[in-house]
Amino acid sequence: MNKNIKRIILSFISIIAFPFKVIPASIRRNILFSLLVIESRVSNPRKSLKNLFLLKDKLEILINERALRYGEGEHPKHKLMKYHDYFINNIPNDSSVLDIGCGYGTVARSIAKKVKGVVVTGIDNDRDRLNQAKSNNHLKNLSFIFGDVLEIKNNKKYDVLVMSNILEHVEKRVDFIKKIVQSVLPEIILIRVPLFERHWELPMRKELGVNYFSDSTHFIEHTKEEFKKEISDAGLRIENMEILWGEIWAKCITK
Repeated sequence: MNKNIKRIILSFISIIAFPFKVIPASIRRNILFSLLVIESRVSNPRKSLKNLFLLKDKLEILINERALRYGEGEHPKHKLMKYHDYFINNIPNDSSVLDIGCGYGTVARSIAKKVKGVVVTGIDNDRDRLNQAKSNNHLKNLSFIFGDVLEIKNNKKYDVLVMSNILEHVEKRVDFIKKIVQSVLPEIILIRVPLFERHWELPMRKELGVNYFSDSTHFIEHTKEEFKKEISDAGLRIENMEILWGEIWAKCITK
């Protein structure tokens, strides 16, 4: 959505929401729930389920938007899930690290702060996010570059690659991994992806023909077996793999 249009819509919503504020929150919730109940009864169960899932997706957008505001620009999941610890604990001291799709740089910053002697480079092709990452950076062992990781021309070797919620955004994942490994010759690749088997609603959504991805830009949300096969096909070996918070976390090494 165009940013100006989005801004106008949000301004309009804030105006019409003002009188709604005077109604107690418990009553507002009951009103909204009653409307959802009515909506769920106007069709047969299959159609109602599809519609409720689509409504839930819109609610998730609002929850994440509010969560980002609550966290003052950083999603609270970083703190609550403590998922930076997985990367920190699996990176040797004195390593050179490339964080692919680093976004706002929160994972890269944590690694740079907590792993002794490490030098971290974050790369992302979203200029707005990268600019924010740069503006928040005051560490000598951390730098950020804008661009596509497949087009890096510096011929620099990195000991560790970090790919946190990246692979699911890539259509040809096996080729993607092979090209990156060939380019920067890492010894360790740390990967985090969403797990398909995390909730009964995902296969239900798939059965109903409703999008079951947690993000519209995903090409896949892996089953455990799909993930293992793709990693093997890419020429890597999984040294350890964990299922945490409905996601696959894996330390991979070159065979």
